[in-house]
Amino acid sequence: MPLLDPLNAVRNALTDAGVIPDVIPADPPFIPKALLVVTFPTGQEALLGNTLTKSDAADEPTVAFTPMQVPDVTEEPTYTLVMTDPDAPSRKDPKFGQWRHWVTTGVKAPPLSTFETGNLAAQLTKSAVTPYQPPAPPRGTGPHRYVLLLYQEPSSDFSIPAAAPERKNEPADRKNWNAAKFADKYELKLVAVNFFYVIGEE
Repeated sequence: MPLLDPLNAVRNALTDAGVIPDVIPADPPFIPKALLVVTFPTGQEALLGNTLTKSDAADEPTVAFTPMQVPDVTEEPTYTLVMTDPDAPSRKDPKFGQWRHWVTTGVKAPPLSTFETGNLAAQLTKSAVTPYQPPAPPRGTGPHRYVLLLYQEPSSDFSIPAAAPERKNEPADRKNWNAAKFADKYELKLVAVNFFYVIGEE
């Protein structure tokens, strides 16, 4: 049996976990264009469905990804990064899902000079539109999927309007969000995905 290439492995993991179609629409099929590496300050990583603790993911992670060369884009591509939980308050009863945990725009691949130093972290060039909210699944609600999505922005001057829902960050504002609809609204193209689980304590 031939080994799957890493990008096909991403799609298979997303399908097996139900991230496709719960967060990413099944049609048109998602074709990953990069690997998204997500590392928390604790040293723990999102590994396409591994389980982390709340303390593992308590602080905003760094991200890295393979820079994409897009033939029809003459300027340096920029990206929007999202983290969302479709399982609020639980996967069995996701009446508040998706829960918007993080939205940040203007993400850039590291400059080529940093490849010599080994620092491959992407650059977050703007303040977060939705500040990072760590996973906090309610007690007894089982495993929650925390999905990180990297979208290519339509232009380097892309921004989210001041009145947009993504800039309202009280708990009541974060629930019942939809990453795919958000992406469609702003013409964002999904290029990479990763996810992990955190389990609500019994």
